[in-house]
Amino acid sequence: MLRAMAIETTGKLYKIFETKQITERFTKREFVVEIEDGKYPQQILFQMTGDRCDNLNSFKEGDEVKIQFNLRGREWTSPKGEVKYFNSLDVWRLEPISVTQQRGNGNEPPPPSEPPYDMDADIPF
Repeated sequence: MLRAMAIETTGKLYKIFETKQITERFTKREFVVEIEDGKYPQQILFQMTGDRCDNLNSFKEGDEVKIQFNLRGREWTSPKGEVKYFNSLDVWRLEPISVTQQRGNGNEPPPPSEPPYDMDADIPF
């Protein structure tokens, strides 16, 4: 059983991409958050899947956000037999920093325990 790791960070929305229909049942929307790391800020790619893709519609590049996400990884074998490994940062909550600072009550729901898509699908990501 894969146990997801729930992680939280804050940063600035650097780039927001359009939603992509990957398969008939799977959509994803990627976005980049710039996270301060000393004098070398990091641009980190995150994704939202399924119904969560629309959550990005109320944000714009430059917004300061709090992100709660799961770190996921999987093995994939290509049609040529090559084995590759993929990681994804699956966001389950995205909030503006101002809302996060006002709320602060700790009553957030737990992260989803299962991925919102078929982990056994033959898709290399």
